[in-house]
Amino acid sequence: MSRFADALARLAATIEARKGAEPSSSYTAQLLADPARAAKKLGEEAVETVIAAAQGDTAALAAESADLIYHWLVVLAAAGVRLDDVAAKLEAREGTSGLAEKAGRG
Repeated sequence: MSRFADALARLAATIEARKGAEPSSSYTAQLLADPARAAKKLGEEAVETVIAAAQGDTAALAAESADLIYHWLVVLAAAGVRLDDVAAKLEAREGTSGLAEKAGRG
């Protein structure tokens, strides 16, 4: 398994462990208790990631990407979407042209 996959799995497990925790106990628990806030933060981090990429700031891009992935995992957890659900969608698209896949969405 890659270093990224290992880190992602550990982070996802930590987020999962925060479900049901007292919101005052952690930032993650606060976000899990308020899915709309978590989704808003995800959007903010996406914009910050785009800005870093557009500016060519690789250090900021790495940092903002980490923030983006964390908030994405929190939003998934809050919605009850498992990483395996996302993996299944990715696997279903393997071997399909990106243009063909988009056209097939309707």
